[in-house]
Amino acid sequence: MLVQEFFEKIKSLIVEIGETQTAAIKTAAEEIAVRLEAGGILYIFGSGHSHVLAEELYSRAGGLIQVKALMPRELTTDLEMEKSTLMERTDGLAEIIYATNKIRKSDALILVSNSGRNAVPVQMALGAKQRGIFTIALTNLNHSKSVASRDKSGKKLYELCDLVLDNRGPIGDALIHPAGKDYAVAPVSSIAGAVIMEALICGIVESMLSRGVEPPVYRSSNVDGNDDFNKTARESLKARFPELREVFSPF
Repeated sequence: MLVQEFFEKIKSLIVEIGETQTAAIKTAAEEIAVRLEAGGILYIFGSGHSHVLAEELYSRAGGLIQVKALMPRELTTDLEMEKSTLMERTDGLAEIIYATNKIRKSDALILVSNSGRNAVPVQMALGAKQRGIFTIALTNLNHSKSVASRDKSGKKLYELCDLVLDNRGPIGDALIHPAGKDYAVAPVSSIAGAVIMEALICGIVESMLSRGVEPPVYRSSNVDGNDDFNKTARESLKARFPELREVFSPF
């Protein structure tokens, strides 16, 4: 039964992620926490379906206020799937993203790409290196190491970032192989990536609390009274770090 097989395999994958990625997640969390405490922002970028993971961390209940998702519409799948696929292979778009976002050395940047081979995420990593921005790759090492780069540098995402988080998925992303068929179904990079990202948030919060710093966490706007709480929390951050008014648009 494919449904049961999926649940068994996804449970195993999550256990594997916990066993293999916890140390890297804790390291990433510590690096990010220190930056947030100093008024930094956690940026997250993903093209194609990877932009789902940028949305996962951005402006939601239980998430951190100091997070900004980079989601240029031409790189998402909400317009034309084929167009976004071609656009993420296009040279030069990363520099436009940097030109239109004030990402600073005091910030951190998560770059999400399952294959890690396309031009835009690779050039985002290269641009971060040039600017001295701390970067974390969320990728599929199994897949990425099996393919060639599509970027002119010949590099892949995992080769360029300061830290790498591996979603541990299969080559091609899909997990379940129906009997007698030459294809697989049930891609897992979004599920695995969301698990890793929320574990990262837990690690950031734990790191900040360990130093007596109250992390700025959004509360659900669908619970009465929380709109006022969230507004007050943002105003408090602006008072402590006035530069957030200029670099973080929701403020």
